[in-house]
Amino acid sequence: MNWGVWGAKMTTQQIAQTIEASLEAGVYAFDHADIYGGYTTEQDFGDGFAASGVSREQVVFVSKCGIRYPSEGATHSVKHYDYSAEYIENALEKSLRKLQTDYIDVFLLHRPSPLLDPRVAVPVLEKLRGQGKIKEWGVSNFTPSQLALIGTEGTPHWNQIECSLTHTTPMLDGTLDFHQSHSIGTMAWSPLGGFFKEPGAVQDRLEPVIHRMLEKYSCTVECLLLAWLFRHPAGIIPVVGTTRVDRIQAMAKAHKIELETEDWFALTEASWGHKVP
Repeated sequence: MNWGVWGAKMTTQQIAQTIEASLEAGVYAFDHADIYGGYTTEQDFGDGFAASGVSREQVVFVSKCGIRYPSEGATHSVKHYDYSAEYIENALEKSLRKLQTDYIDVFLLHRPSPLLDPRVAVPVLEKLRGQGKIKEWGVSNFTPSQLALIGTEGTPHWNQIECSLTHTTPMLDGTLDFHQSHSIGTMAWSPLGGFFKEPGAVQDRLEPVIHRMLEKYSCTVECLLLAWLFRHPAGIIPVVGTTRVDRIQAMAKAHKIELETEDWFALTEASWGHKVP
């Protein structure tokens, strides 16, 4: 999301170089949505990928659809959700063309809609999977009840949610429990949470605890925050939004940190501002 006009405004060559550097660091999955950059970032990335020395088999492409976002050239003026069979299919075809690929590895419904009918959405997703245009399908930002609803027609492979040390709600509201009991993979957007961008009481409580652990684990703050996510048994995969190669390289080492149980709870306690019950 941050590589295009909504963020770093990378050139084609910069995107190509960042893709190559990411793979060298062990990062091979790239997260997209059709609306990023006002429907421009997938094309920018596709051009950069074509210019890189990376083969399609080396990478995983994730994309999302369903949000109709008012932008230049759009025929609608109200932001809304559309999960009609026609829209889902057309959105996928556009993503395939822009990313310059024959298939999307993981295709997600971007936001839950009050008008989402699983009897319409799931069959078209399964049809696209049968055609080989997507390998797996899933959802994003769905609650347990919304997962149960779409599960009446088919179980999603993934749910991409907001989850971090400063946003622990999915660990408490049943979302991650549902993922584990139904074999749904978890991706976490904003995995560093608000630690770097939301000064306040939570950051003040976390800072001394985090800095006490940095020497123990010989890592950066970012890696410690990601290690906290990795410690959860749901097997959370962080979706990191950085555009800097040095941070990609640094954070790729987070999976090597084995955070001790007491340290995990010390961080959690600092985030909550109280001891566990």
